[in-house]
Amino acid sequence: DVKEALLKVLSVVPRTEVIEDTGDYIHTESTSRIFKFVDDAEFYLPKGENVIQVRSASRVGESDLGVNRRRIEQIRLALVDLLG
Repeated sequence: DVKEALLKVLSVVPRTEVIEDTGDYIHTESTSRIFKFVDDAEFYLPKGENVIQVRSASRVGESDLGVNRRRIEQIRLALVDLLG
């Protein structure tokens, strides 16, 4: 199951916590190590579709220097490895 795999991957992402899980929607918060900035990521798994829609954003600041993009890419690669 893709959702179970996604939750498994999210459980090992450093400083990341699942805040909401409502079946086809997952909301996470990730906290930066040094400055403790919080970033939000949302994952939507539409029923009957073979995709995961993702939104990731910093709560504060002008730029996160690509941290959110790298985190989401790491999650994607981990899912590919896990699901084969």
